[in-house]
Amino acid sequence: MKTIGIIGLGKMGFNLALNAQDHDWSVVGFDEEPQVREKAEGAGIQTADSLDCLIESLESRKIILLSTPAGAITNHLIGELKESLQAGDIVIDSGNSNFKDSLKNYQSLKEKDIGFLDCGTSGGVFGARNGACLMIGGEQGVFDDIADFFEAISIEGGCLFIPEPAAGHYLKMVHNGIEYGMMQAIGEGFSVLEASAFSYDYAKVANVWNHGSVIRSWLVEIAEEEFRNDSKLGRIEGVIDANGEAQWTVEEALQLEVPVPVIANSLFVRNSSKLTDSFSNKVVAALRHGFGGHAVKLKK
Repeated sequence: MKTIGIIGLGKMGFNLALNAQDHDWSVVGFDEEPQVREKAEGAGIQTADSLDCLIESLESRKIILLSTPAGAITNHLIGELKESLQAGDIVIDSGNSNFKDSLKNYQSLKEKDIGFLDCGTSGGVFGARNGACLMIGGEQGVFDDIADFFEAISIEGGCLFIPEPAAGHYLKMVHNGIEYGMMQAIGEGFSVLEASAFSYDYAKVANVWNHGSVIRSWLVEIAEEEFRNDSKLGRIEGVIDANGEAQWTVEEALQLEVPVPVIANSLFVRNSSKLTDSFSNKVVAALRHGFGGHAVKLKK
């Protein structure tokens, strides 16, 4: 049985750990928050009390997956791992890191011949637990050494490797930009229904749209579930947070001189949602909560 270390046992890391264990991988997890480690231990995940203890508990060739917030936290952790790991060890960044950061992290770890794979992870919490969609970039040899791990935790047909460093996170960035646009269209459609003279049961609307219609999708399934729980989404405010991926997509598109008006507009709507409380924004906020467990702002 192979062993993998997982740093970050929040919504995604916790479920990826359980998923890996289901597929005969031994997991040792670490999280800075004691209560998070306690929850993981209660679910049968072995944990370490520190980063050093995690590294010491792994096999001679160490494989470590990061499920940590993109940016400063992940970049700092990779810097720490560079000092502690040896040539031949492997670091996987499974978060939503900017592809430019991933390229820098690859180059930094390459100085010590430590392998690095950037892994865009989609499917939300459900996918992390039951089979994720993975978009992976890096060197072919490094991927080949642990391809069985990615095949184990991904849904059938849901693992794509691109033999170029940072290509996985670039692909996930574009994926998330598309996601923004799709959710925005769904939210706006329900907003038109809400403003109309007709009385619709939105859960039933979402249900029928998911039976043979052109727009059937997991997002529409989530819409149905959210409307069944709260028929008018009255408990939440129409405030939509943004994690940065759509902004990176728009910035990259501007650099490449590629028009992306739908993705750009969906990003601007999220910015404007801080000032308004529209029904379409409530729908998008509910969708984000449904697939990723993202927080919603509840009405007082």
